Amino acid sequence: MKQIIDDLNWRYATKQFDSTLKLTNEQLDVIKDSLRLTPSAYGIQPLKFIFVSSPALREQIKEIAFNQGQVVDASHLLIICSYTSIDESYIDAHVELVTETRNTPAERAAGFSEFLKKNILSMADSDVEPWNVRQAYIALGQLLHTCASIRVDATPMEGFNAKKLDELLGLADQNLKSVLLCPIGFRSSEDNYQHLAKVRKSKETLFQTL
Repeated sequence: MKQIIDDLNWRYATKQFDSTLKLTNEQLDVIKDSLRLTPSAYGIQPLKFIFVSSPALREQIKEIAFNQGQVVDASHLLIICSYTSIDESYIDAHVELVTETRNTPAERAAGFSEFLKKNILSMADSDVEPWNVRQAYIALGQLLHTCASIRVDATPMEGFNAKKLDELLGLADQNLKSVLLCPIGFRSSEDNYQHLAKVRKSKETLFQTL
Protein backbone atom coordinates (compact mmCIF):
# COMPACT_ATOMS: atom_id res chain seq x y z
CA MET A 1 0.00 0.00 0.00
CA LYS A 2 2.93 2.30 0.59
CA GLN A 3 3.62 2.19 -3.14
CA ILE A 4 0.34 3.98 -3.85
CA ILE A 5 1.32 6.91 -1.63
CA ASP A 6 4.84 6.93 -3.06
CA ASP A 7 3.37 7.22 -6.56
CA LEU A 8 1.11 10.10 -5.55
CA ASN A 9 3.94 11.94 -3.83
CA TRP A 10 6.10 11.47 -6.93
CA ARG A 11 3.67 13.10 -9.35
CA TYR A 12 3.20 16.82 -9.81
CA ALA A 13 1.85 19.12 -12.49
CA THR A 14 4.88 19.18 -14.76
CA LYS A 15 5.71 22.62 -16.09
CA GLN A 16 8.58 21.63 -18.37
CA PHE A 17 8.74 18.39 -20.34
CA ASP A 18 11.86 16.91 -21.91
CA SER A 19 10.93 16.95 -25.59
CA THR A 20 13.63 14.38 -26.42
CA LEU A 21 12.02 11.65 -24.31
CA LYS A 22 9.13 9.63 -25.76
CA LEU A 23 6.72 7.09 -24.31
CA THR A 24 7.30 3.50 -25.31
CA ASN A 25 4.50 1.61 -27.04
CA GLU A 26 4.11 -0.46 -23.89
CA GLN A 27 3.66 2.63 -21.72
CA LEU A 28 1.13 4.07 -24.15
CA ASP A 29 -0.80 0.80 -24.21
CA VAL A 30 -1.00 0.80 -20.40
CA ILE A 31 -2.35 4.35 -20.44
CA LYS A 32 -4.93 3.50 -23.09
CA ASP A 33 -6.04 0.37 -21.23
CA SER A 34 -6.39 2.40 -18.04
CA LEU A 35 -8.59 4.95 -19.80
CA ARG A 36 -10.67 2.19 -21.38
CA LEU A 37 -11.19 0.63 -17.94
CA THR A 38 -12.20 3.90 -16.30
CA PRO A 39 -15.50 3.64 -14.41
CA SER A 40 -18.46 5.69 -15.60
CA ALA A 41 -22.12 6.04 -14.69
CA TYR A 42 -23.99 2.91 -15.84
CA GLY A 43 -20.77 2.00 -17.67
CA ILE A 44 -21.85 4.05 -20.69
CA GLN A 45 -18.47 5.76 -21.22
CA PRO A 46 -19.77 9.02 -22.75
CA LEU A 47 -16.20 9.97 -23.62
CA LYS A 48 -13.70 10.09 -26.45
CA PHE A 49 -9.93 10.22 -25.95
CA ILE A 50 -8.02 11.97 -28.74
CA PHE A 51 -4.24 11.71 -29.02
CA VAL A 52 -2.77 14.49 -31.15
CA SER A 53 0.40 13.39 -32.96
CA SER A 54 0.63 16.10 -35.63
CA PRO A 55 3.30 18.67 -34.63
CA ALA A 56 1.57 21.34 -36.71
CA LEU A 57 -1.76 20.70 -35.03
CA ARG A 58 -0.13 20.74 -31.61
CA GLU A 59 1.33 24.17 -32.40
CA GLN A 60 -2.17 25.40 -33.21
CA ILE A 61 -3.50 23.94 -29.98
CA LYS A 62 -0.66 25.60 -28.07
CA GLU A 63 -1.98 29.00 -29.18
CA ILE A 64 -5.47 28.01 -28.09
CA ALA A 65 -4.00 26.91 -24.73
CA PHE A 66 -2.48 30.32 -24.02
CA ASN A 67 0.96 29.25 -25.28
CA GLN A 68 1.61 26.66 -22.60
CA GLY A 69 4.77 24.89 -23.71
CA GLN A 70 3.78 21.48 -22.36
CA VAL A 71 1.32 21.12 -25.24
CA VAL A 72 4.13 20.77 -27.78
CA ASP A 73 7.03 19.57 -25.61
CA ALA A 74 5.42 16.50 -24.03
CA SER A 75 5.75 13.13 -25.72
CA HIS A 76 1.99 12.91 -26.24
CA LEU A 77 -0.96 15.28 -26.06
CA LEU A 78 -4.30 13.85 -24.95
CA ILE A 79 -7.63 15.62 -25.32
CA ILE A 80 -10.37 14.23 -23.10
CA CYS A 81 -13.76 14.87 -24.69
CA SER A 82 -17.31 14.15 -23.61
CA TYR A 83 -20.46 13.65 -25.66
CA THR A 84 -22.83 16.59 -25.62
CA SER A 85 -25.90 14.37 -25.65
CA ILE A 86 -26.95 10.73 -25.39
CA ASP A 87 -29.72 9.43 -27.63
CA GLU A 88 -31.59 6.15 -27.95
CA SER A 89 -29.14 4.73 -30.50
CA TYR A 90 -26.21 5.34 -28.12
CA ILE A 91 -28.00 3.43 -25.37
CA ASP A 92 -28.93 0.63 -27.78
CA ALA A 93 -25.26 0.26 -28.78
CA HIS A 94 -24.20 0.13 -25.12
CA VAL A 95 -26.80 -2.50 -24.23
CA GLU A 96 -25.75 -4.56 -27.26
CA LEU A 97 -22.12 -4.41 -26.11
CA VAL A 98 -23.09 -5.47 -22.59
CA THR A 99 -25.19 -8.32 -23.98
CA GLU A 100 -22.39 -9.59 -26.22
CA THR A 101 -19.70 -9.26 -23.57
CA ARG A 102 -21.65 -10.89 -20.74
CA ASN A 103 -23.91 -13.17 -22.76
CA THR A 104 -26.85 -11.47 -21.09
CA PRO A 105 -30.27 -13.14 -21.48
CA ALA A 106 -32.58 -11.19 -23.79
CA GLU A 107 -35.15 -10.48 -21.07
CA ARG A 108 -32.53 -9.05 -18.74
CA ALA A 109 -30.98 -6.97 -21.54
CA ALA A 110 -34.39 -5.54 -22.40
CA GLY A 111 -34.93 -4.57 -18.79
CA PHE A 112 -31.53 -2.87 -18.62
CA SER A 113 -32.28 -0.99 -21.83
CA GLU A 114 -35.62 0.20 -20.49
CA PHE A 115 -33.97 1.30 -17.23
CA LEU A 116 -31.29 3.32 -19.02
CA LYS A 117 -33.71 4.97 -21.41
CA LYS A 118 -36.07 5.89 -18.60
CA ASN A 119 -33.29 7.46 -16.54
CA ILE A 120 -31.16 9.07 -19.24
CA LEU A 121 -33.58 10.08 -21.98
CA SER A 122 -35.79 11.79 -19.42
CA MET A 123 -32.93 14.12 -18.49
CA ALA A 124 -32.89 17.61 -19.96
CA ASP A 125 -30.09 18.31 -22.44
CA SER A 126 -28.82 20.95 -20.03
CA ASP A 127 -28.35 18.19 -17.45
CA VAL A 128 -26.90 15.49 -19.71
CA GLU A 129 -23.97 17.54 -20.95
CA PRO A 130 -22.51 18.44 -17.51
CA TRP A 131 -23.22 14.88 -16.35
CA ASN A 132 -21.07 13.58 -19.19
CA VAL A 133 -18.38 16.15 -18.40
CA ARG A 134 -18.15 14.82 -14.86
CA GLN A 135 -17.33 11.39 -16.26
CA ALA A 136 -14.29 12.97 -17.92
CA TYR A 137 -12.93 14.01 -14.54
CA ILE A 138 -13.30 10.45 -13.26
CA ALA A 139 -11.17 9.36 -16.22
CA LEU A 140 -8.63 12.07 -15.46
CA GLY A 141 -8.18 10.86 -11.90
CA GLN A 142 -7.52 7.32 -13.08
CA LEU A 143 -5.16 8.60 -15.78
CA LEU A 144 -3.04 10.61 -13.35
CA HIS A 145 -2.63 7.71 -10.95
CA THR A 146 -1.84 5.28 -13.75
CA CYS A 147 0.81 7.58 -15.19
CA ALA A 148 2.40 8.09 -11.78
CA SER A 149 2.50 4.33 -11.19
CA ILE A 150 4.60 3.83 -14.34
CA ARG A 151 6.64 7.00 -13.71
CA VAL A 152 5.21 8.97 -16.59
CA ASP A 153 4.35 12.62 -16.07
CA ALA A 154 0.93 14.04 -16.90
CA THR A 155 -0.29 17.61 -16.56
CA PRO A 156 -4.06 18.18 -16.60
CA MET A 157 -5.13 21.48 -18.16
CA GLU A 158 -8.36 23.41 -18.11
CA GLY A 159 -6.54 26.52 -19.33
CA PHE A 160 -7.53 26.60 -22.98
CA ASN A 161 -10.24 28.08 -25.16
CA ALA A 162 -12.55 25.09 -25.49
CA LYS A 163 -14.77 26.77 -28.08
CA LYS A 164 -11.82 27.42 -30.39
CA LEU A 165 -10.44 23.92 -29.89
CA ASP A 166 -13.82 22.37 -30.65
CA GLU A 167 -14.00 24.42 -33.85
CA LEU A 168 -10.45 23.51 -34.86
CA LEU A 169 -11.12 19.78 -34.50
CA GLY A 170 -14.73 19.81 -35.71
CA LEU A 171 -15.87 18.20 -32.47
CA ALA A 172 -19.45 19.50 -32.63
CA ASP A 173 -19.99 17.46 -35.80
CA GLN A 174 -19.10 14.37 -33.76
CA ASN A 175 -21.44 15.31 -30.90
CA LEU A 176 -18.36 16.00 -28.76
CA LYS A 177 -16.86 18.81 -26.72
CA SER A 178 -13.35 19.16 -25.32
CA VAL A 179 -13.13 19.02 -21.53
CA LEU A 180 -9.45 18.68 -20.65
CA LEU A 181 -6.02 18.72 -22.19
CA CYS A 182 -3.38 16.45 -20.73
CA PRO A 183 0.20 16.51 -22.01
CA ILE A 184 1.92 13.22 -21.15
CA GLY A 185 5.65 12.58 -21.13
CA PHE A 186 8.71 13.01 -18.97
CA ARG A 187 9.75 15.92 -16.79
CA SER A 188 12.74 18.03 -17.72
CA SER A 189 15.64 18.02 -15.28
CA GLU A 190 15.41 21.82 -15.47
CA ASP A 191 11.86 21.92 -14.12
CA ASN A 192 12.36 23.20 -10.59
CA TYR A 193 8.74 22.52 -9.65
CA GLN A 194 9.58 18.83 -9.20
CA HIS A 195 11.66 19.71 -6.15
CA LEU A 196 8.97 21.68 -4.32
CA ALA A 197 7.20 20.14 -1.34
CA LYS A 198 3.53 19.34 -1.87
CA VAL A 199 1.16 21.74 -0.15
CA ARG A 200 -1.92 19.91 1.10
CA LYS A 201 -4.36 20.37 3.96
CA SER A 202 -3.77 18.23 7.04
CA LYS A 203 -5.88 15.11 7.56
CA GLU A 204 -7.42 16.78 10.61
CA THR A 205 -8.60 19.69 8.48
CA LEU A 206 -9.63 17.73 5.43
CA PHE A 207 -11.56 14.79 6.87
CA GLN A 208 -14.68 14.64 8.98
CA THR A 209 -16.32 11.60 10.53
CA LEU A 210 -20.02 11.65 11.37
